[in-house]
Amino acid sequence: MPRFLDMHIVPPDQVTPEIVAALHKQDLSVQDKHGVRYVKYWYDAATGRVFCLSDAPSREAALAVHREAHGEMPDDIFQVEEFE
Repeated sequence: MPRFLDMHIVPPDQVTPEIVAALHKQDLSVQDKHGVRYVKYWYDAATGRVFCLSDAPSREAALAVHREAHGEMPDDIFQVEEFE
């Protein structure tokens, strides 16, 4: 299944790790409906960047999870491959 990394740019002074965790939990609550599995997420408070890694049948499916869960759409999304 394809793997996607998406990036959200958020106002660092308006977002906390707790808010990011709550949004991620909302993603997890609807991911199965879209055939998506969120693997991990990262938050860089210094730059206001949130990165979400997911396995999804398509870019559109990965985006549909964010759209349905909370409406916070990423600023960019990339299909990625993992190498050792």
